[in-house]
Amino acid sequence: MDNLSEILANPAVIWFLVGLGFLILEFVVPGLIILFFGVGCWFVSLWILIAPDFSFSYQLLIFLITSILSLVLFRKSLKKWLYDEQNDADEDFEGYIGKHCIADSDFLSGIGGKVSFNGSLWNAHSDKEVKKGDTLIVKAVEGISLIVEPI
Repeated sequence: MDNLSEILANPAVIWFLVGLGFLILEFVVPGLIILFFGVGCWFVSLWILIAPDFSFSYQLLIFLITSILSLVLFRKSLKKWLYDEQNDADEDFEGYIGKHCIADSDFLSGIGGKVSFNGSLWNAHSDKEVKKGDTLIVKAVEGISLIVEPI
């Protein structure tokens, strides 16, 4: 038990554990802000291991500087990397607009039909009459359906 007390009395361990607490809190309250305070704690922990003779005031100063600096420098790019991947599918679909596809069936009024596009069958809708075999152009993507028009 004395060894555990000695380990927990080490400022580097305390800073590391506080940083771990910030990381866990980031999962509970997402927003990519609290994480950077954890990074600041870990930086101070590492700094104390390298140069253990820093007073608490300097430790706190290093914590604040590294936390704020890492927040300002990395939050935007990390947020884009983590959260914008969901939007990649939408961006991929935008690339479909203007491409050609072939009607795989006659379109029924108000129901639509099927088209062959990029090697797959898709649900499609058109305001105009479409017959099987017609070449169509993709005008929009709505959910998992293509909005098409005859060429």
